[in-house]
Amino acid sequence: MIDVALARNLHDAGLRWRPATGDRFLIDSAAFEDDDGDAQIFTISEMTIEAHTYPTGTELGFNGTTEWALDSVSTDDSLWLPREDQLRDLLGPTFHALTRTESGDYEVSTTIGGEIQLFTAPDAENAYASALLAYIDASLRIEERLE
Repeated sequence: MIDVALARNLHDAGLRWRPATGDRFLIDSAAFEDDDGDAQIFTISEMTIEAHTYPTGTELGFNGTTEWALDSVSTDDSLWLPREDQLRDLLGPTFHALTRTESGDYEVSTTIGGEIQLFTAPDAENAYASALLAYIDASLRIEERLE
C-alpha cells in the first residue's frame, strides 16, 4: 500500500480524487489515529461506505457501521490512498515499464519532460506514486512557464 506521506504529497501537489467503489482512504485527522499514530484505512463499498456527491462537495457516508459514531466525512477531510492500477493509469502514456531490480525493489520507468526517468521503491505502489509525483511537478512547471 502507498505510504501515507507520499499520498499526502500527491494530494498537496494537486492530485484530486473522485471516490469510487474499491478506493482506499483514511480520515485525515489525529482524532482517528490509533495509539501508535496510525490511521484506520477504509475502503469504499456500496454496503458500508458510499460516496455521495452534492453541489457543496463529496461526502463519504458510513452506512450501518456500528463501530463508528460517524455518519459521513467530507472528501476534504479524507486522504485517498491510490492503488497500483490507479497510479499506473494516472501516469498514462508517460509510463514505460515496471521491473524488479537485483535488490528486489521495484523500478518504474517513465518519460517526463522528454527524458527517461526511473523511480525505485520497495513496493510497486510507492514507485508508481513517486513517478506520478514527478510527473505532476513537471506538468505544473510547464504551466508556470506558459503563463
